[in-house]
Amino acid sequence: MYPRILVAIDGSEAARTALGEAIRLARTLGSRVRLLHVVNRAAWVPPDADPSVLQHVIDDLRGTGESLLHEATSAARAASIEVDSRLIEALGAPAGEVIVREAASWPASLIVCGTHGHRGLRRLLMGSDAELIVRHCPVPVLLVHAASTRVSAASGTEQ
Repeated sequence: MYPRILVAIDGSEAARTALGEAIRLARTLGSRVRLLHVVNRAAWVPPDADPSVLQHVIDDLRGTGESLLHEATSAARAASIEVDSRLIEALGAPAGEVIVREAASWPASLIVCGTHGHRGLRRLLMGSDAELIVRHCPVPVLLVHAASTRVSAASGTEQ
């Protein structure tokens, strides 16, 4: 059903929960997984930053991304999932756009990503990569909330 699952990894609790869901799904379906981390330079660095500071920040972001991918790859392999990973550096493009492009070029049959579930002004100010992915992706998308913010279907309350 979903032989190639793309999983967006960003270090958040929502992404860790999404990874767990993707691993369970891949194990059940015998799917291959591609882990993706997007280093977005523009998101963390002011345009007038000193070049040496800029390089240091980019190196730190890249190192963090590589660590996250290594940890996620180890988790998938421990579950006997066929897995590979990609770290992509974006030059100001939203991470969601990069994820959609990667899903099309790989090609993925499903994208799994975490979402923080922000609404209203907070979502407007922070943006929503998950919304961009859902609106523009040519394949199904599974959005997973962080474990600490899941809402019980029976009671409608947060758990």
